[in-house]
Amino acid sequence: MSEDKEKIHHVQLELCTTRPAYRQGRKLTAVKVYTINQESQHLYIYGVPSIGLRNELKQLCIKYGQVLSITVVADASNELFTECYHVRYQRIQSARIAKRLLDTKSFYGGILHVCYAPECETIQETKNKLLQRKRDVLMRLPKPENEKT
Repeated sequence: MSEDKEKIHHVQLELCTTRPAYRQGRKLTAVKVYTINQESQHLYIYGVPSIGLRNELKQLCIKYGQVLSITVVADASNELFTECYHVRYQRIQSARIAKRLLDTKSFYGGILHVCYAPECETIQETKNKLLQRKRDVLMRLPKPENEKT
């Protein structure tokens, strides 16, 4: 990924410091909302120290679900002496949990930045993601009175 190709959603946002005290959680966070189309089972993990930590990162990622692949992104714009990894989970729910828990985590002296990578999805993966979301929403909706048994 060259500088001109760098996706705007991969840039880490500043922490929000303007929330009222009663709305602020235990730690400062950035405010970002994701649509189902922006979420993905593909994650980019930035800030991994470039000392050959692929297996260690894989062991860390496996805690959150089945990892289908993990590869170094060779052309990502990184900080000096860090690498970016592309991690593909089997389920989008696993990627959501991993993103939430790994983002800003300290890892071998580096601070990880995790972001969704929907541009890595195939058309079929995007279609499956949207169909799964539709099924999830339909399951949560109350059944009409005439269909209840």
